[in-house]
Order: sequence, then C-alpha cells, then structure tokens
Amino acid sequence: MTQPPPPRKSSFGASMKAVFWSFFGVRKRRDYEHDAANLNPFHVILAALIGVAIFIGVLVMVVRFAVSQ
Repeated sequence: MTQPPPPRKSSFGASMKAVFWSFFGVRKRRDYEHDAANLNPFHVILAALIGVAIFIGVLVMVVRFAVSQ
C-alpha cells in the first residue's frame, strides 16, 4: 500500500522569507527545492499577497512624497 505524503512542516515566517527572496529573484536552486518540498502552499499565497500589498503601499508613499515636493 502507498502511504499519504507527510504533512508539510513549515512556518509562516519561512514562507514570508521565501516570498521576499523570490521578489528579488535571488534564490539558490537548493533553497528552491527545499521550499517546494516543505512550504505550505496556503502560507505562500498569503505571504505573496501580503508582500504585494506592502510593495504597493511603499510605491504609493514614494510617489506621494515625490509629487508633494
């Protein structure tokens, strides 16, 4: 018989770290393979949405600062 795969053991912080480095495009192949095997997909999606919201917020603040000068 085949056994179900073991549950993924990863923290939300590890997902945030992986998404952060992915935004910059600097991930080692070894780290990518480790993340693909261990990260929870729900955590990765949530971390990506949070990262995008922070990125957009920073861009809006920079534009407002530049326009106000």
